[in-house]
Amino acid sequence: MTMTPYEQNFGAEYQRSLVSLGQAMRQIIRHFGVDTLYGVGGDFAANLIAALDQDGLTVSPSSNEMHAGFCACAQAELEGIGFCLTTYTVGSLPCATAAALAKTEGLPVVFISGAPGEDEVHQSGIHHMVQPGNSWRAEYDAALHAFAAMGIRSERLQGDRSRGQPNISAFRFFELVKHAWLHREPVFIEVPRNLVFALTQPLLLPPLDHLAGPDLVFAGLEAVLGTIVQKLQQARAPLVYFGVQVRRNPELTRLMHAFCHRFQIPYVSDWFAKGAVDETDPLCLGAYNGAFSDPAIRHCIESQTDYVLDLGSSIIAQDTASAFHTGTHFIADFENKTVVKSTVAREAELIRIVQGLLDADLPVYGFQAPQRQAPALAPEAKFDFHVLVDVINQVQQDQAFGSVFVPEVGNSFFASFGLSPKATEIGINWLANPWYAAMGTSLPYARVAAESIRRRQSTDRTVVLTGDGGFHFQLNELIHFQKQALPVTIVYMRNDIFHLGKSGDGPIYHCSTRSFDVLQLVRAYGGDGQRCETIGAFADYYRRCLEENTGIRLIEVPCAQDPQYQCREISLLNLYIKARNGNPEAMRQWQEVSR
Repeated sequence: MTMTPYEQNFGAEYQRSLVSLGQAMRQIIRHFGVDTLYGVGGDFAANLIAALDQDGLTVSPSSNEMHAGFCACAQAELEGIGFCLTTYTVGSLPCATAAALAKTEGLPVVFISGAPGEDEVHQSGIHHMVQPGNSWRAEYDAALHAFAAMGIRSERLQGDRSRGQPNISAFRFFELVKHAWLHREPVFIEVPRNLVFALTQPLLLPPLDHLAGPDLVFAGLEAVLGTIVQKLQQARAPLVYFGVQVRRNPELTRLMHAFCHRFQIPYVSDWFAKGAVDETDPLCLGAYNGAFSDPAIRHCIESQTDYVLDLGSSIIAQDTASAFHTGTHFIADFENKTVVKSTVAREAELIRIVQGLLDADLPVYGFQAPQRQAPALAPEAKFDFHVLVDVINQVQQDQAFGSVFVPEVGNSFFASFGLSPKATEIGINWLANPWYAAMGTSLPYARVAAESIRRRQSTDRTVVLTGDGGFHFQLNELIHFQKQALPVTIVYMRNDIFHLGKSGDGPIYHCSTRSFDVLQLVRAYGGDGQRCETIGAFADYYRRCLEENTGIRLIEVPCAQDPQYQCREISLLNLYIKARNGNPEAMRQWQEVSR
């Protein structure tokens, strides 16, 4: 019997230990706690699909590659890491939007692309290559260059390079996935199709809690902790202001919550961190953003706070989370504060600081939340954006379950910052992309949220808040809700235009037509719906949709453009956009408002 080069070099026992790259990839993906990849098939990905779609791992289809990437982004939010699988260039390049979202929002998403076999890469052009037929050269690395141009670590795996020495493609795959998980950023990996079933070096995977390493290289944490304790001891009304680094880390969120409750200190998030905590908690002041904040909460923060502990907010000042640089963000300009932002993997130093604060000798501050009078909501009054969150917040009070709210970019997105969602069993109650704000994410995000709720046998509900423009970007994703019988309630705010930032009446602002029958469309997907024009009609049907929690439910709300039917956030934002675009009257009004 002829020995293989591997057996000749390292012996029969080592030969028996070798696994295929596909087997190793399955092992690595499952090791990071994932059982689903989202993708779209293709010829160069066929071997990967065959190798990965087994042994408890599922390659789940999406309606297009961009939506597969968006699903993987939502998976990273909910499960800690996400995976997307597509074919070479024609499949991977459409994921660039989702990759940019993942890069901007700090999401660990692994974009995997099938690629030509190493024996196919030569001077001939291969279909799917990004080049014209009369090109003078063959360009095989267009997707690698495209992802790398966004600052994303990109690599094509390689096969054997020495006779008798098995390749290290599995190890390189593990290192790239580990990089995404540790540093919360996307990676892009091309896998030549001839390597999928080729043998590779076996791996002994370390536990996830060992990946970051046990030691911190930065000194001085005790000094930082001592300074914070001293300032807290001198304060009468401290406030914890937390950012996205806390939201992305469930352990850090838990510690911050325990610290605030132990010493009765109020806490508030920036806009990027919304969704991490129970906003019905008396100590929680929701999301703060200067002039765009709830007036009662804004007054409480800006008139009482004498010390701010800023935990893990943005490293660089960013307009979205700083009241769009209007000069009205009290916390950004407040002098008596301590800013602690993580610079190491998995926020290890922030965890140690908050652990130390839990054991510190501090007074109990006895914070009293501001009294907020519930708005009067007459059942026969018109339902529109001006009462959207007030009605949902009031209905939520009588519900024994939590909801994951998924707002679509546009008016619904900015109105949703007024929501006060209660805790959910899956740990996130508001799911969006506030910094990158890519339109077309809400249904892929909601799909993954509904899958996660089902997998964990949770009582949570999934609620999409969308305008008609954003809905039309992505409604083909409803086919997967139908196939999987996933429950979702869609609040469809209809005005047939792209209203947010509207600066004219040109055709580009018209996203729909009055003759479009959205309820008939939803019924084609096996769902049901109702048109609701009053507060009472909306509240009754919305309550029923969430209580029954079956299939696709859509609530169509006819919306008006009149100022009295816009919520504060939308009115302010539209005024701000017009002012930034140079409209003289808007500039004058904005100066008055921000003053």
